[in-house]
Amino acid sequence: MTLLIVGATGTLGRQVARRAIDEGYKVRCLVRSTKKAAFLKEWGAELVRGDLCYPHTLTEALTGVTAVIDASTSRATDSLTIQQVDWEGKVALIQAAQAAQVERFIFFSILDADKYPNVPLMEIKRCTELFLAESGLNYTILRLAGFMQGLIGQYGIPILEAQPVWVTGESSPIAYMDTQDIAKFAIKALSVPATEKQAFPVVGTRAWSAEEIINLCERLSNKDAKVTRMPLNLLRTVQKFLRFFQWGWNVADRLAFTEVLASGRPLNAPMDEVYKIFDLDKEQTTTVESYLQEYFSRIMKKLKELDYEKNKAKKQKNKKTPFKQSSSS
Repeated sequence: MTLLIVGATGTLGRQVARRAIDEGYKVRCLVRSTKKAAFLKEWGAELVRGDLCYPHTLTEALTGVTAVIDASTSRATDSLTIQQVDWEGKVALIQAAQAAQVERFIFFSILDADKYPNVPLMEIKRCTELFLAESGLNYTILRLAGFMQGLIGQYGIPILEAQPVWVTGESSPIAYMDTQDIAKFAIKALSVPATEKQAFPVVGTRAWSAEEIINLCERLSNKDAKVTRMPLNLLRTVQKFLRFFQWGWNVADRLAFTEVLASGRPLNAPMDEVYKIFDLDKEQTTTVESYLQEYFSRIMKKLKELDYEKNKAKKQKNKKTPFKQSSSS
């Protein structure tokens, strides 16, 4: 079976590629830059240049492909908008997969996308789910809540560096999941018939509020967080202002997602039945506690080593001087 993985250089996509290669699948990755994706080639993947926003580049990439796993999304720093990548690009990919008679299509969506029609990314995910379901392709939709990897930049690093940790409104508890665990579900879906033409939540073992994450990071790092609360109304004003400028559309669309994160509504779902269908062991799923504990253990150890080397070098420098002190008579 040949897999085409789209978005394989991203946080989730690289874990999907790694898992697929480790399980013996022939993996092809659609990439915009072969230089940036060199690590995928080293792992054993075939690289094919292409771009969702240029549909003519998808035909070659899909030739001989059995299944597509789509982990791509636009980034806030991209010049392209959410509309261009996450809607127009996905429609082009689904249509190209239809034409190539691909047997399976795995798509990553967001949990509760149907509950936020005014949030561009959520509404686009909902529409893409519908488009995929009506395409005739044999699909599986995995609805995610949040990546544990994002907790490091949002909470871990700012707390270690005594920088502000930004919290917006009434923070929604989120069932974060390690991208390695999400990758297990994506690859397992390919071999489980019960996942065909179905949508499933794929979320972590429990939902965590921003305050709970901060308290955990403080305990593990033995440092106090500098929490700064951003009023939701201020973010809404900034978002509306940015909509007046084309260069600000992408940022404005991303800021709209804070409505989800600050709604107070948990992003979580029951997973017991999902584990049974996918025949995966819940006990092997990484928890937020263990993930952050491993991170802070590694960082604190590294900081101690650096501090030791620094002190050692300082002592050696002060131990001897090349000149004897002269005594004045």
